[in-house]
Amino acid sequence: MSKPATNKSREHRIIMEIVVDAYDEYERALGWYYYLQNRFSFPFRAECIAQRIISPLRVGDKVQVVGMPPERECLHEMFVVVRRGDGDLAIPLSQIKAVKANAETREAVEDWHYWVNMGYQF
Repeated sequence: MSKPATNKSREHRIIMEIVVDAYDEYERALGWYYYLQNRFSFPFRAECIAQRIISPLRVGDKVQVVGMPPERECLHEMFVVVRRGDGDLAIPLSQIKAVKANAETREAVEDWHYWVNMGYQF
């Protein structure tokens, strides 16, 4: 995916709300984790937009996002928990887009996609 144009309001939100007091990778990861956890309104519907070898989802699959895994699972990448078949499964947040969710949830998902697509890292 190509690098998006700089979005000043998103950059400001990331700097001032998400990683504001983060001094290392661990603190940036936790900043993102708690930002997303506080912004997401569960459950919400999502659609797979990218295939990943670590996930069974295929592009176009629809899922219900029901939560976030424990923070220790999100120290290198953000994951969400989806209901799938008889159980729950954690998948990369970058793999989905919110399709039936409130504005705050959609914005938070898009913030993460922006971070990833800009090539930013913890």
